[in-house]
Amino acid sequence: SKREREREEEEEEEERRREKRREYEDGSASEEEQRGLVLREEERRGVGVAAFDEKLSGSRERLGGRGERRKVQAQQLVARGWVEEGEEEKGRGYGAGQGGSAGKGMRGQNARSGGGTRPGFEGGQNPLYRRLPKLRGIAGGMGAGQKDYNVVNVGVLNERFSEGEVVSLASLEEKRVLDISGREKKLPLKVLGDGAIEKNLTVEAVAFSKAAKEKIESAGGKVVELPGKKKWMRARDK
Repeated sequence: SKREREREEEEEEEERRREKRREYEDGSASEEEQRGLVLREEERRGVGVAAFDEKLSGSRERLGGRGERRKVQAQQLVARGWVEEGEEEKGRGYGAGQGGSAGKGMRGQNARSGGGTRPGFEGGQNPLYRRLPKLRGIAGGMGAGQKDYNVVNVGVLNERFSEGEVVSLASLEEKRVLDISGREKKLPLKVLGDGAIEKNLTVEAVAFSKAAKEKIESAGGKVVELPGKKKWMRARDK
């Protein structure tokens, strides 16, 4: 019957394809046969004739131009000039199936190739990021709102230290008078004059207020001024 003849023809065609495949894998097939077999199998993956010819010519160069046969495997062929997987190339005209403008809208700067504007641009008018007011202080990025010293008053020293002790930034942190963390670890110590002091203490700090220095020395204590961070200056100003 007609159906049986069609089945026999399909089986014969399948047997011929298997034979071609065996010849290709063994390397016994001619170059034209290998080329035709690979192109038939790879046309669904978008690999063109030029890509195969480039791969084949490259293999010949590596063999020293002798034209020797070399087995080219299907997974070694790479499609060139195609859109990355997951992306959609913008169409050009109705034939692309994306409409007349391919989602770019009507004419204008944003519809051109390479067109577009920077983020926040509003056509030349005052943009939103300039219309809103700035934040003041630390939130606005101004250094004037940030501390320059770890500060302690002489009244606190009188309460937390005994007679004859040495007061320093390390001892203040050890006695938990100051809770220093983050950026404050890089800041020096400054002593201010709020409160009264009646104990003989040796106070080591980078800076003292005038009142603090007078109160410590009048109580019989000692003021030790440590060298601070040297301020950078231009050579011409030194």
